Amino acid sequence: MDTFNAFRIFEEDGRIEGRLVRATLDELSPGDVVIRAAYSSVNYKDALAATGAGRIVSRFPLIGGIDVSGTVVSSTDERHREGDDVLVTGHDLGVSVDGGYSEYVRVPADWVVPLPDGLTAFDAMAIGTAGFTAALSIVQMERNGLTPLCGPVIVTGATGGVGSLAVEILATLGYDVTALTGKDSEHDYLRALGAGNILSRSELHMGTRPLEKATWAGAVDPTGGDILAWLTRTMKRGASIASAGLTAGIELHTTVMPFILRGVNLLGIDSVMCPIDRRREVWRRLATDMRPTHLDTIAHEVPLSGLPEAFQTLLNGTMRGRFVVTVAQ
Repeated sequence: MDTFNAFRIFEEDGRIEGRLVRATLDELSPGDVVIRAAYSSVNYKDALAATGAGRIVSRFPLIGGIDVSGTVVSSTDERHREGDDVLVTGHDLGVSVDGGYSEYVRVPADWVVPLPDGLTAFDAMAIGTAGFTAALSIVQMERNGLTPLCGPVIVTGATGGVGSLAVEILATLGYDVTALTGKDSEHDYLRALGAGNILSRSELHMGTRPLEKATWAGAVDPTGGDILAWLTRTMKRGASIASAGLTAGIELHTTVMPFILRGVNLLGIDSVMCPIDRRREVWRRLATDMRPTHLDTIAHEVPLSGLPEAFQTLLNGTMRGRFVVTVAQ
């Protein structure tokens, strides 16, 4: 190929914006493995990066996209051979290294995960960083003793990418799932994913005491802010909160009482720099016992040219589920 389509992010006259361009392989960041991309996805981080709403990108110009799935076309590393189906999420992809919004992607070999049996390239991106974050959250809570017998588990921001997939994965594993959402029109969607109970943000009474009624055995929280503070006050003894996002704010106003009187565990979920062995294990589980079965409901397919509208949908807070980006021509 001489040139190919890519969505590149520019900083011009103090403004950050992205647009569709023609790129060449020589222009891509250096790396060991070249992948012909099939699909990418749109995460909240992608929307922040491409619009300048958050200072995510560390150099300009840069091809966006923190996820990609596709097929190896060349490799200087024996672990990855031509024709292998692979995926990459996280690391510095789409941040300081040209990312997944491109028909060809070049990355370091250590970032590449073989596509597990049981998942297609489309499935991998319908899951993407959001689903990987949800699954990693659940694995971390399991490591801290969570089982379905412990009691109900709550998922906040439940209609978003992380939230939707967390609801479904937890339900698939047999948990009693409560979904917390500010979108009253999406209750049927959440029930279809497996939520047994739904809490409406508009009807939620958070209370003001350092400790409220002990209710939750576990929590997946991609929101942060006041919701995370409320969770710390309402967890059962020894329960775990997986803190996986910041869409509702970066500050946490709470006390030490939930941690020293109830032994609550606040688990930070770093899906970006997750070690490769754990990364592969989580993806193996996403293809087996954690495999989502409603990806056709959760995923909405868009072309590269549809990225600006997708970014705005995420930033507006009106997104339901996941955007999967069709990259291959």
